[in-house]
Amino acid sequence: MHVLIAGGGIGGMTTALALLRRGFTVDLYEQASELTETGAGIQISPNGNRVLDELGLFEELKELSCDPVRKELRLWDTGRRWPMFDLGPKAVGRYGYPYLTVYRPDLLGALEAAVRATSPGTIHLGSKAAGFEEDDHGVTLILGNGERARGDVLIGADGWRSVIRTQLWGDTTPEFSGMIAWRGLVPMDSLPEHMKENVGTTWIGPGGHAVSYPLHKGTIMNFVATIEGKQWSSERGSEPGTAEECLADFTGWHEEVQTLIRLSPTLSKWALMQRDPITRWSSGRVSLVGDACHATLPFLAQGAVHSMEDGLVLARALETYGDDPAGPFEALSRYESARIERTSRMVRGARANTERFHSQELKDEQTAEKYLAREWSNAPIFDRYDWLYSYDSATVEI
Repeated sequence: MHVLIAGGGIGGMTTALALLRRGFTVDLYEQASELTETGAGIQISPNGNRVLDELGLFEELKELSCDPVRKELRLWDTGRRWPMFDLGPKAVGRYGYPYLTVYRPDLLGALEAAVRATSPGTIHLGSKAAGFEEDDHGVTLILGNGERARGDVLIGADGWRSVIRTQLWGDTTPEFSGMIAWRGLVPMDSLPEHMKENVGTTWIGPGGHAVSYPLHKGTIMNFVATIEGKQWSSERGSEPGTAEECLADFTGWHEEVQTLIRLSPTLSKWALMQRDPITRWSSGRVSLVGDACHATLPFLAQGAVHSMEDGLVLARALETYGDDPAGPFEALSRYESARIERTSRMVRGARANTERFHSQELKDEQTAEKYLAREWSNAPIFDRYDWLYSYDSATVEI
């Protein structure tokens, strides 16, 4: 079976590698002329590291990344700490894998290198998807330059603005949420000693929150700060920002948050998009992975991980059912059935966490303490995260 993939991000590359490992012929078409990834951090929870291990990349990424000892919550103005959960031996003991914080270029680079090592001709750059045509015998991907690629199956991994999804189901483009995320990468050497902890920290406050965690063997501190009540008019999903504007958004927040802003060599601001889960992914010989089918707010730290899970489950479904008399139709249907309920729950859970991170009850320490006991004690944390981390995309029924 010959599989075409539109999009060379984390979801597309994972899908390509998982298929190549199973002997499929794969051609991946990416609109960028070179695979350079915007520097940013990704949290890879144990369920994502299971995928990396299945693909033979876990040990490589572990060496390049960080393994925080815990995640903690801190109050936006006083800095008071509350434990969220341990991420070291306890996580490994329960889930079999650690919780890693990964530099996005390291992850995409490892996936790309593995794809090229397995099949040097799989990746086609400068090839933007413009649409597709399907008939009884196959599917044709139409590229923006007029070229056409023929295969048995087409997978849209072309992000939240997916051309493939739009042709399948009409315009279901996510809408601006009213929130922006500020992103910065702080050299670890520039931070005060007390801010160099190997810890994942989430500062929570009324109307916003900020996250920091180490990356790239502890040489970088990733910083992401989300604020409500913003406007977005740019057609692009991100644009450069200034420390002055970011500091204004976080006036009154703890000095450590403001230090991270000031010490970021550059800052960019990103529109946070949201959309209710779509109810269908697959039609005929065409299906979707990643943000194309389940674009999410980043408040469960599962967007990249769920894209990776998609790729592995899809490859397993095509391997298991691809020779069925119904051909790829049964395989894509099985893949969608195995994934859509889980990813929809993830999207809804990430949206629900907006209020948990941004509650007005966090305005002062007295009401914050009661709120944290109710929403962020061990039992509710377990209910919200255990189902995510215990999932195994290598063995889940399809």
